[in-house]
This record gives sequence, structure tokens and C-alpha cells, in this order.
Amino acid sequence: MAEIQPDNLRNQVADEHPEIVEVESVVDSRQVEKGGAVKGKRKKVNKRSEVWNHFTEIVDKDGKDKAKCTWKFSHESVRRSLAEMIIVDEIPFSFVEKQGFRKFCQLALPPNFNALSRRTITRDCYSIYMDERLKLKSFFKGYRQRVSLTTDTWTSSQRISYMCPTTHYIDENWKLHKKILNFCPVESHKREELGDLLERCLKDWGIEEVYALTVDNASSNGGVVRVLRNALTKWGTAVLGAQDLHMRCAAHIINLVVGDGVNEEEMHKSVTAVKAAVKYIRQNPLRLKRFKVAVEFEDIETKKGLCLDVPTRWNSLYLMLDTAEKYEMAFERVVRFLKHFYYLTEKVSSSLYTISNLLFPEISEVDCLLKSWEKDVDVKDMAQSMREKFHKYWGTPIEMNKNIFHAVVLDPRNKLGFLEFLLIKVYGKEQGMQHGKMVCCELKRLFAEYKKTVSSGGKIVVLEGSTSASNALSESESKHKNKQQLKSAYKRFKIENGFMSEKTELDKYLGEDVEDDNDDFDLLGWWKLNAPRFPVLATMARDVLAFPISTVASELAFSMGGRVLDAFRSSLTPRMAQALICAQDWLRSKSRIVSEEEDLDLLDNLEKEFDKVHMDSAILE
Repeated sequence: MAEIQPDNLRNQVADEHPEIVEVESVVDSRQVEKGGAVKGKRKKVNKRSEVWNHFTEIVDKDGKDKAKCTWKFSHESVRRSLAEMIIVDEIPFSFVEKQGFRKFCQLALPPNFNALSRRTITRDCYSIYMDERLKLKSFFKGYRQRVSLTTDTWTSSQRISYMCPTTHYIDENWKLHKKILNFCPVESHKREELGDLLERCLKDWGIEEVYALTVDNASSNGGVVRVLRNALTKWGTAVLGAQDLHMRCAAHIINLVVGDGVNEEEMHKSVTAVKAAVKYIRQNPLRLKRFKVAVEFEDIETKKGLCLDVPTRWNSLYLMLDTAEKYEMAFERVVRFLKHFYYLTEKVSSSLYTISNLLFPEISEVDCLLKSWEKDVDVKDMAQSMREKFHKYWGTPIEMNKNIFHAVVLDPRNKLGFLEFLLIKVYGKEQGMQHGKMVCCELKRLFAEYKKTVSSGGKIVVLEGSTSASNALSESESKHKNKQQLKSAYKRFKIENGFMSEKTELDKYLGEDVEDDNDDFDLLGWWKLNAPRFPVLATMARDVLAFPISTVASELAFSMGGRVLDAFRSSLTPRMAQALICAQDWLRSKSRIVSEEEDLDLLDNLEKEFDKVHMDSAILE
């Protein structure tokens, strides 16, 4: 370890950084004896240089003051960080053997750093996957809430099909999480086999408490839901018989609704014309350059570049038309028509914050838009086609998952009054009021189910009448149960004798005033603060508000920001593909996903700078 004399170090820093370090010999006149001799030690100068962040003062065996460097190169830390970079940024293993990276290591890392082979980095990546898997498995072992699931299947370029089940839950600090459990190969898309695979996955992770399963509209998913419902019933963890286990993916429904509109004949011709024009311009660099000149000549104020849509993603169609509309106002009608659905899809596709409480208000907004568009001659046919598909999935609350409504009520800015208003708005006064009563009844049933369970000593004790009660109670648990029974008896005594009214937590919650609807309102933060007042209702809210309304969390494994599973990951063995995709999800849960699409505005500005540099160079020459 390098050792440096403090005085020498201080002098060196003073020479190099006079504005930072000022070295003085401070002598108190009271310490000066006759003859000029100094009495006592001089005052210690405060260390203001940044170099002291890396050195500590020590006294050696001879009693001399010295400084010791505190930084130590760790080969293991570099290997770990490199493996995490390979995982998170989706870099091929061969990267570590390429010329550019080898040169970087030679110049930027100490000489004792051992170059890594792709074989070594592959082992390191798999080791990280196993470590993170054990951590997550340990977490679920102690987790006492239900989780919700999304799942989807995918076929890689190697024709290998994968299933990607993902959990969604709210932790004890009321933070929403999503974690991919597996990315496992499937031999068949038959409904029973997919369901069995999901059941085995849950058993492997030790997860038996599932609140909801969100899937797309593929026919095979009906069988998956049935298999999971039977499994939960067998395990004794089904909520109300798992009647609301199945949640249809809202993003897929929106896609179907919009698809019926954009495929309408007149609309289809307009879109085809735009595609042809955009494609013609983008195919040739000279045409694109001439187009930019024309835009500048016409003083068109937009920095967006022309883009083509992706056939399997209608929201990219909106982006294409939105850009084209900046250049030709004739497309304003189409853009305006799709704009609401574009932002709605973005909203329901988020997995980073709670959105289950937003779905039904958005459904009611769509209903109002379709009603108004049906009166517009220009878009009437399109609106009617979309309404038919809309009614198929969201036409009546009886066929909808009740959690959509429960989530609205469990938002303290809404509660039951706002839900009843929306129901009347969409379905009329008579049917709306009937649906409101039905939802209220279902909400009370759900609350009663949760009331059967009480937390004791970190374990879930299920009271009599529940489906999964434990017969064996410890001495402390028995004392707690007796105490609770005594409290319940005293409560009944007070109610029967008129000393208090019988109100549940749900009744008290609904009876309080709604919260102000501020932009900075934190829904989960509110429940965290009020959980001690509503312990049972808060437990229920953690499950209801965590269920996803879209399968986008699963699809992110295949399509990060519009990309599909790349050639590198498609070519991996199923085990390595699962290791990389799961580990990436676990490591990247709290980090920001950086888009791989380059900023065209930034590139344009840089090219202008480059042109200026070339001009300056030409002048100097």
C-alpha cells in the first residue's frame, strides 16, 4: 500500500491546486518565546483538498505521521460489474473478446487485471442469476400477501416457444413491484399444457396465494385460467372461489377496438397513402434531404422526423400519422380520432405505478367519445365498428372483472360515489344504479373474505370458516386468539347494549369525505399512512391495487421499447435465455430503461456542429 509523507503530499497539492489548498504556518504570538523560539505546536490546518477523500492519516511504528491510500483495486468487483453490464444492457458474451474492449482494458484497468473469456463471463452471468434467484425466492417465502400474475408466450427466431410469468405485488412499504419468475420453453400452446407449466412454476417458487391473472385474448388462455383456478382451490387459497381470477388485458382490447376502426375501408385507403408517401421519402437519402429543404422553405415548425408504423403495433400508426399531420393538415381528422386511444394505451401499459384504479374511468371516457363520434358524419362508420368490439368486452359490468370497480372505490379520491356516477354515465340511470348495488355487494363480500384472516406473529392465522385454516397453534398464537375472542365478545356486548354502532372498516372508509384530487396525490402513500386505521381494508387494498390491467410487463421481456427478442438471445439455449432475461429484470427493476432509438434532433444539431468544424478547417487550410 502506498505511503506518502503528509508534508510532501500537502506541498504537492498546494503546488498543483493553490486555489484549493492554502498551507500556512500559523503561530500564536503568545507561543513565541524570547529569541524567536516557537513554544508548542502550530495550529492544524483543515484539509480541503479532494485528495484527502482517498487518503487517511496514520502514525507509523516510528511515530511519524503518514498518509495511506484507502482505495484498493478489486478484480472480483470488476468481474461482477462487467457481468451485470452484459446482463442489463443485453451485450453478447463475445464482447469481452473483441478488440475494442481488450484495448480499453489495457488502457483503463490496472496491469494485473486478467482478461476474461466468453466462457468465464458466461459463468459469471449465470452465477449472478442463481444468486438473485435465491434472494427473490427467500423474499417470497416470507411474503404474506397475495400476488397477481401476468403471462404470455413467445416464439423466438429459432422457433422455440417460451412462457414468461411475471408477479406483481405491493410490499410492506407500499411500493409496487413486478418480477419475472421464469422464461421457460413450452412444447405446446395447448391450454392444459400451458396451465400445468404455470402451476409447476408457482410451486417451484413456493407461491400459492394468487389474486388475479391477467392474460391476452388468445383462446388457449381460457384453459390456463381454469387450471390455475383449480390449483388455487386445491391449495385452499382461492378468493371467493377465484371468480374474479381472470383479467382480460386492457391493452389487447384497445388494440382490437382500434383495429376494427382503422381497418374500415375509407380509413384504410388514407393510411395506405400516408405509408406510401413516408416510405418513398425515407428510402432514398437524397429524397429525404430534399424533403428537409422543402420543410424549411415552407417554414413548417416541427422537429419530428418522418417515421413508419409497425404492422403489429397500431400505436406506431398514430406516431406516423401524427408526424405526417405536421406536414399535411388533411390527416388531422384521423390523428384526432386515434390520439385518445394512443395515450390510453400508454397509460394502461405502465407497470411502474398503480393503474388499476384508472381503468374504468378511462373506459367511461372512451364510451363518451364513441357516442359523440357516432354523430359525426366523417367518422360515424369507424366509430360504429369500434363500438361493436367495445361492447363485446366492456358492454356490461356483469361480464367484467369486478376488481376493475373495486380499485376505483379503494382510491380515496373516488370511493363509491364516483363509481356510481360513472356507471350511470355509461349505462344509464336505471342500469347504472343496479350495477352500483351489485358492485357494492361484491365489495362487501370481498371484505368479509379478507376479514376472516388476521395477522399474528408474522404468520397468517385463518379464522373459522376459511378454506385454509391451520389446525396446529402455538401457545403464543392460542393466547392471541383467546385475547381476540375476548375483544370480539366485548364489542358484541357494546353493540347489543347500544354503546356503539356496528360499522366495519369498509363502512367507516366509505363514510369519510373523499380526498382532494391533487396532481401530486400518492395513492399508495395514503394507504401506507392510513393502514393502522384500516388494517383489514389495507390488506385487501394491497392486493386489489397491485393487479395489472395489461400483460405489457410480460411482453417487455420480448419487446423493450419496440424491439423484439434479438438474434443473440434467440440463439441461446433455453436455460441461458431464462438466466439472462430473468436476471436482467431483477437487476433493472429500479433503474431507468434507456431507449436505443437515437435522438434525431440531437443528431441534426451535432451534424451542424460538424459542418462548422469542417468549414473552419477548410479556412485554415
